[in-house]
Amino acid sequence: MSDDKYVDESWKDAVSSEKVNKADSPLAEGSTPVTGEGEEAEYGELNFLNYLSSLVFQAMIFLGDMPNPITQQPEKNLRQAKFLIDTLTLLREKTKGNLNKQEEDLLNGSLYELQMRYVEIFKQEGKA
Repeated sequence: MSDDKYVDESWKDAVSSEKVNKADSPLAEGSTPVTGEGEEAEYGELNFLNYLSSLVFQAMIFLGDMPNPITQQPEKNLRQAKFLIDTLTLLREKTKGNLNKQEEDLLNGSLYELQMRYVEIFKQEGKA
């Protein structure tokens, strides 16, 4: 039995090439792609406020308060809305004491509004 092993190191060239390509990309500056409706990708800054806003926006879509950006139709999915509300609650618990005033206000205010809206819809649908 032979202990000689073949190690394919071609991945190193691929990674080096990828690093060079990323250095020229707008993503190299801490931006992230934001796409919509088949348009070319636009870049927005990745930060906690934008992340919170995206979760809130998704929850509003699943509560049926905003149309789905792809179909342009209202889409109510209370199970998914509750998951996102629970996610925001978890984020609030795990980031307590680590947020600036603006982040804390956005998180607390949005979470309160989403919870109240969820309860309202839940009651309207006779599930409470």
